[in-house]
Amino acid sequence: MLIQTRAFADGGNNHPLLAKLETHGALPDADRELVSRMLTDVRPFDARQDIIREGEKPDFVHLMVEGWSCRYTFVTDGDRQITAFLIPGDFCDAHITMLDKMDHGIRTMGKAKVAFISRDLMREVAERPALTKALWWANLVDEGVLRAWLANMGRRDAFDRVAHLMCELHARLKNVGLVKDGSFDLPLTQEELGDALGLTAVHINRVLRQLREKKLMTFARQTVAIFNPAELWTVAGFDPSYLHFEA
Repeated sequence: MLIQTRAFADGGNNHPLLAKLETHGALPDADRELVSRMLTDVRPFDARQDIIREGEKPDFVHLMVEGWSCRYTFVTDGDRQITAFLIPGDFCDAHITMLDKMDHGIRTMGKAKVAFISRDLMREVAERPALTKALWWANLVDEGVLRAWLANMGRRDAFDRVAHLMCELHARLKNVGLVKDGSFDLPLTQEELGDALGLTAVHINRVLRQLREKKLMTFARQTVAIFNPAELWTVAGFDPSYLHFEA
């Protein structure tokens, strides 16, 4: 893997990270400058490549700059369980350097660019009250997403699981400006969706066909098109309050 160290083209001013951190209010100029410094060590990754593996000792905090990744772990029979999808602007784990070793892996879903943020820079972040508050908010959203996934897996049937996940991804991507005319990129296979939802690829395919037949959404060529988000929310029983996008 080649290492690409450079500043983000516009200083980070239009990056999803800044859009996410400023969800509830603008950051001071000094904090925005520090955010731009988070984007100076950006490294390219191929599709389905580990950013960090389970058991490795983390030396950096990893931030998604472009593309998607996932958190994953293997269960005893060797099957993979995906426990989170990470989109541009998401920290793979803001507190990752506190671990002696990784208890899960982080892997790209398609081609991606990842910022490597040093411990020293994260210590600077901790000294900025507004930025620290924004990062804590982002962490609370991650925890809310995890709780929603647990409820999704435990209490919803296959149709509702898929529909609910699509609503969540649409809302998260829209918050950072990555939805256009109701459509967004989804660089996932049906097998990977199944690994996240505890379903087989056959189940996923059947549900996607049902969603298409109901004229709620389509998923083709790694692009999701949602025709009526409000109707899909109703069908899925989706309540976005756990994402905390509204003050």
